[in-house]
Amino acid sequence: MIYRFYLCYIIFFIALSANLYSQNKYPVILVHGFMGWGPDEMGSYKYWGGKYDIEESLRESGFEVYTANVGPVSSNWDRAVELYYQIKGGQVDYGNTQVEKYGIIQKPINKEYMGIYPEWSDENPIHLVGHSMGGQTIRMLDYLLRTAIVDSSLKYEESNFLGKINEGWIKSITSISTPHNGTTLSDILTSGIPFLQDFIALAAVVGNSFYDFDLEHWGFRRENKEAWGSYFSRMRKHPAWGTKNIVAWDVSVEGAREMNSICTANSNIYYFSYVTSNTLLDSTSNRHVPEKSMSYIIRANARLMGMRKAYYADGSETDSTWFENDGIVNKKSMLGPTTGNNGSDPIGNYRQNDILIPGQWYVMGEYNSDHRKFIGHKISKKEFDELIKVYIKHVTLLSTLPK
Repeated sequence: MIYRFYLCYIIFFIALSANLYSQNKYPVILVHGFMGWGPDEMGSYKYWGGKYDIEESLRESGFEVYTANVGPVSSNWDRAVELYYQIKGGQVDYGNTQVEKYGIIQKPINKEYMGIYPEWSDENPIHLVGHSMGGQTIRMLDYLLRTAIVDSSLKYEESNFLGKINEGWIKSITSISTPHNGTTLSDILTSGIPFLQDFIALAAVVGNSFYDFDLEHWGFRRENKEAWGSYFSRMRKHPAWGTKNIVAWDVSVEGAREMNSICTANSNIYYFSYVTSNTLLDSTSNRHVPEKSMSYIIRANARLMGMRKAYYADGSETDSTWFENDGIVNKKSMLGPTTGNNGSDPIGNYRQNDILIPGQWYVMGEYNSDHRKFIGHKISKKEFDELIKVYIKHVTLLSTLPK
């Protein structure tokens, strides 16, 4: 009798363990960063892969992968809202809260989506992978999913997204070269748009293609047959740049601190971060300078970031530990969110044999790469073949997370 009891217990434990650690087949959604684009906006040139295609390579390896296309210069709130409806489907609704604050159009008529994964729910969660600002955006999406938003009259938003709590919809969040704590570059440049050099370089690639700034909610759109230069110039002068509802604020150190104060780690989500660095310490000046392998167009950014500090609203400032960077984002900012008013999220280095814990950031390693190359830009086929191994290994890890 005792033997039978223990035998049943062992069988139950084995079955439970097998179910708990069996592979999940949740889809992976790739989310671009500042000035990014969707799969069809730049012809055969991909945000995720450049001349190659990270999404397609992962699909060929047996994974279900989709690429999102959110506002390239919009705030993380607006981008997260767009991301929700692109995945789930439906008419974009930025919320009455945003309308009250910024006077935007709440439901732009041309922003309605079929949904790339309509079955998305707590029973069918997803893995989110964000590059650069995309890493902030997917954290904002989690915040909006688990928070019922109320407007100034204390009424819940009307949408099922913003007006109710939707926990358990995200299994994991992975950030790549993300300015979790902001980037000092946004505070250094005074043009009103951060990363201006990178922006101008993109214009040469974009030309007169289908690239769109996706600012319809601001009442801004490209005119019929309008030249890229005119479209770009009008966008730069738009009043949105004087608000907090735009990329320049969200990627500043103060804007990131504000976001980190509300977008804290979710105890139900697994977190991973990839760090890139492409500068060297100049011991004579204590500054960081770009390595020879860095793309020429962002070397000027790297030099500025390698020697100057950024300032918070309270007068405090960043220090020399922020100087190391990848040409766009400071290395120190990529590990995970640390500057919120409630303190740092839990952050530790990933070790292969560790039992992973949700609610904690795992740093997946530091890569000698500039901001562009780690998503496949300006690299050779041989380099891409090595890069895609990193992506396949990581998505394989995501598939082993418990259901």
